[in-house]
Amino acid sequence: DNQSEVSVEPLSINQDFYPKFKNVTGINHVQAVASKAGIIRTEKSFEGIIFKGVGKEYKWDNFEEYVTAGRIPNLKSELNPEVMLSQYLADRLQLKVGDKFSTYFMKEGGNGLPNLRVFDLVGIYNSGFREFDATYVLGDIRHVQRINKWKEGQVGAFEVFIDDFSKIKEKGTEIYEEIPSTLNSRTIEEKYVNIFEWLKLFDLNILVIIIIMILVATINMVVALLVLILERTQMVGMLKALGATNWTIRKIFLYNAAYLIGKGLLWGNAISIGLLLVQKYFGVIKLPPENYYVSEAPVSLDIPFILLVNAGTIVVCLALLLIPSYIITKISPVKALRFD
Repeated sequence: DNQSEVSVEPLSINQDFYPKFKNVTGINHVQAVASKAGIIRTEKSFEGIIFKGVGKEYKWDNFEEYVTAGRIPNLKSELNPEVMLSQYLADRLQLKVGDKFSTYFMKEGGNGLPNLRVFDLVGIYNSGFREFDATYVLGDIRHVQRINKWKEGQVGAFEVFIDDFSKIKEKGTEIYEEIPSTLNSRTIEEKYVNIFEWLKLFDLNILVIIIIMILVATINMVVALLVLILERTQMVGMLKALGATNWTIRKIFLYNAAYLIGKGLLWGNAISIGLLLVQKYFGVIKLPPENYYVSEAPVSLDIPFILLVNAGTIVVCLALLLIPSYIITKISPVKALRFD
């Protein structure tokens, strides 16, 4: 129901869809959260943040890979001051794991002195998305409940995770239709429109680049095959004189072309994957986050996609090489044996 980044109105945690969304298939997790705007104050600096309160059921699985120092806060025990913030905020505030820092939260209505909380920094993460890293501090949802004077069973919002992200629009509509009329819902694509439009633009660019690369590779292989045939004209004539069919001879050249394609793909994959691993673990290529939303070029090693591109390249190249190999059928054995 809370459409802003911070939770304003409390929601009851007792919902038909929580903790398990039974009326919609393809949902693997539902979690309750609550957010509160605040200001972190240290001896040397201060930063405005949004404290995202999470509960015991919070899904940390996809978040653990972004933890660069320390650990995830322990939220399964009693209320404690453990929190996690980004490397970006830690650098700006000159904080490290084990430090304590003060955070001020404004009271509802803005009247009176702000609420002060002292937190223990137990973990630092780096998601790569500046918009997220410059904003969020993760901690216990009970802090937000107490600051806002909510009851234990009141939260700010519910986050729903689906099995197949490609069906996010479909599932978003189903969820909206199933929740009470007093609540609203929106997908992450609707919440971060600019980021996803930017990603779609890159997907189109990637597709165009792949098509161009396959065309260039095919043209190179066609030229290479024609050169091989011209260099082996006498051999073609001799094989025909010995009784070999046109298709048998064409297969010899196609097998040779397939070997060259495979060799090129092997070296190409080795070099490209090596460079991707260097970027993934060392972040050599930096990007301005104000333009690209990320501080370094992101890397995703999708093995099935890589295998699919390799297989597609081989199939397309060999299919197109059938055309130049047709020249073999036009070679006369008599003329070929005299060819020098």
